[in-house]
Amino acid sequence: MTAPDQDGPRHGGGAGARRGGGGREAQRAERREALLQAAMELIAERGYRRTSLAAVAERAGLTQQGLLHHFPTKELLLVGVLEARDRWDLASAAAASGTWRTDALAQLVDYNATRPGIVQTYTVLSADSVTEDHPARAFFESRFRAVRASMTEALRAECGDTLPGGLTPERAAPLLSAVMDGLQLQWLLDPEEVDMPAAFRDFLALLGRGAGPGAGPGEETDED
Repeated sequence: MTAPDQDGPRHGGGAGARRGGGGREAQRAERREALLQAAMELIAERGYRRTSLAAVAERAGLTQQGLLHHFPTKELLLVGVLEARDRWDLASAAAASGTWRTDALAQLVDYNATRPGIVQTYTVLSADSVTEDHPARAFFESRFRAVRASMTEALRAECGDTLPGGLTPERAAPLLSAVMDGLQLQWLLDPEEVDMPAAFRDFLALLGRGAGPGAGPGEETDED
């Protein structure tokens, strides 16, 4: 059993603070979110390998023992960061367009190009998760199923049952996901040579979505 002060803040607060503010579960959720936010900030600043549990706990104002109460291992903390990233990205896309669209995916690729630490975390963990009993395996299995379903829905909403070239949305969705992840890997290894946002838009053009690299005004293939 965890001692009562293990989950508490590093500075101030105490038992009185823990009793207020909407109850214990609400405070646990707040601390968890604070840890995820701190981890995301540090990963952006340092990269995931140089982000230690101690540094995350200190940034969030908790003890390291308090952090371990929420995330017993670094891998589970990183999975939590990726889950939070997906929630925030999905909320942002839904607020902008009401649902996933290929133009929202292109905007997400633009945004990912500004946060290499998070992209590195995702790329390394997703590759590691193929091994047996990896703590991130269930997360990535579930995530890829959900991503394929969402991309299928987006492609069908924009293109109907058949894309240019004859692919169905179901067959195109894994390709779209693979291109996003593959471009991230190439961009991380050689960012000066690989323009990730431009390359992703080139692929959308091959699918008949968006504008090709040489398209000028009035030549876009996407239709509103």
